[in-house]
Amino acid sequence: MSQYSSKWLQVSEPFPHVLHIELARTPVNAFCREFWIASGKLFDALTEDGYDVRAAVVSSSFPNVFSAGLDLSEAAALGSKTVLDNARTSLQKRKMILSFQSALGAPERAPFPVIAAVHGDVIGLGVDLIAVCDIRYAASNTSFAIKEVGIGLAPGIGSLAFLPKITGNHSLVRELTYTARPFSAADAERLGLVSKVVQGGRDEVVKEALGLAALPTLLSNSFPVSTHSSSSQDARLASEPDDGAVTASDSISSMKSSVKASYTLIPALTLLLPLLMISWGPP
Repeated sequence: MSQYSSKWLQVSEPFPHVLHIELARTPVNAFCREFWIASGKLFDALTEDGYDVRAAVVSSSFPNVFSAGLDLSEAAALGSKTVLDNARTSLQKRKMILSFQSALGAPERAPFPVIAAVHGDVIGLGVDLIAVCDIRYAASNTSFAIKEVGIGLAPGIGSLAFLPKITGNHSLVRELTYTARPFSAADAERLGLVSKVVQGGRDEVVKEALGLAALPTLLSNSFPVSTHSSSSQDARLASEPDDGAVTASDSISSMKSSVKASYTLIPALTLLLPLLMISWGPP
């Protein structure tokens, strides 16, 4: 997997078809432009190269911090003045923010489940990054904070788009956004941001997440397309506006049509047919 590792990202394959992606920008995984571009390119490259990935776990190389959020030098650049007029400056910064959103949204576009295994401090963009992952586990020592307001920015990269839908609690999401106060792993579990709190720290939560990624359901040769389709559909529903069931139904129908034509349908039916015969009984 060395071909996918880069300056600040370490990629390994602890189990066949299961990747472990570690954020490794010293000292605290603060996101600069080069870091977020590399992160986006990694997920896109895995997809474009057709590498046989069934699941990926994202964690940090540093035990005490998952991510400290946006590098403050980048935050300063977002608020800096240029020689351009205000309109052109706004368009330039909009382009930068859109590229940022696209890069951090790469796990959402991945055709395989992405599991976030967080530990230590998860601040600002760290919350944005895990919000686009399919599954989120947290070590008991994790502390979260939606910190953008505290440095004069709006959390527009992902938090405000995803967290209300993930949690279903608009009131608390807004409170955490406006106050920028920290909240614990237990709070995150009650909120619905994480599905499991693992006692311990980095090693324990990474072990638990890798165990989930290595489950036969995710690794089965019979169902990769159905798993990929489910992952893609979940991501789309999480990011789209609530415009009713019609859009979701149409999208699911389109993907079912493509799955029907895939090679995975034959072994799936082979497994299910005896069960259906038992349920239906003789004609």
